[in-house]
Amino acid sequence: MMRFITRNFGWKLLSLVAAFGVWLNIASDPELATIISVPVAYRNYPRDLVISSESAGVISLEARGPARQIRSLTDSHAAAVIDLASVNGPGERTFSLTAAELALPRGVELVRAVPAQLRFTFERKATRTLSIELPFSGALPAGLSIEHQQMNPQELNVSGPESHVLDARSLIADPFDLTRVRGDMEQTLSVYSADPELRILGAPQVRVKIQVKQGR
Repeated sequence: MMRFITRNFGWKLLSLVAAFGVWLNIASDPELATIISVPVAYRNYPRDLVISSESAGVISLEARGPARQIRSLTDSHAAAVIDLASVNGPGERTFSLTAAELALPRGVELVRAVPAQLRFTFERKATRTLSIELPFSGALPAGLSIEHQQMNPQELNVSGPESHVLDARSLIADPFDLTRVRGDMEQTLSVYSADPELRILGAPQVRVKIQVKQGR
C-alpha cells in the first residue's frame, strides 16, 4: 500500500495541488445574477416564407452563475437563436426560449427569459406591381399652370407577406415642390410604401417632369 502511495509521488502531489487550486478558484468566485438584453436571431429561415406578425427584436435574459462567467456573458455578443427548421408552411408557430436557444456559458443558469415564448405568423412571400401616387406641395407662382406632367417609372414592384401585398393599393412619392417652379422642371423623388412590411424591389425613386404654361 505504501509503495502504491509513494510511486510517482511527485506527479500525484502536483495533480493534487492543481485540483486544489481549481477548487479554490471556483469556491472563491462569488455567485452573481444579471439581467441583459439580447437580440433574437434565426437559423434555417425558410426561403419562401416571411414573418408577418410583430416579433420581439430583443429579449430580456435573467441569469446567475459564477462572477467570472457572468462577466463573460455581459461582455459577449449573446443572442437568442430560434431554429425555424420545423417551419414548412404558412401558419402560426410558438417557440419556447430555453438555455439551448441561448447558448449560455458553462456554469451559467438561466433563471428566466422575458418573453418566455415567441409566437410568429408565417406567410408566403409574394410580389406585385403597384402604381405610384404623386402628391404636390406648395403652389405654382402666379400666372403659371401645369400643362403636362410625366413620371418615370409609373409603377414599381414590391415584395412582402402575401396578405400585405394583396391589400396594398399604391406607392407614394415624396411631394413635388411647386414653389420652386419657374418653368419646365424635373425632380427625382423618393418613393415609399405606407406599409412597412412591403419592400420595394429596385431603386425606390421616380423621375418627375412637369411642363408649365402662362395663364390658367
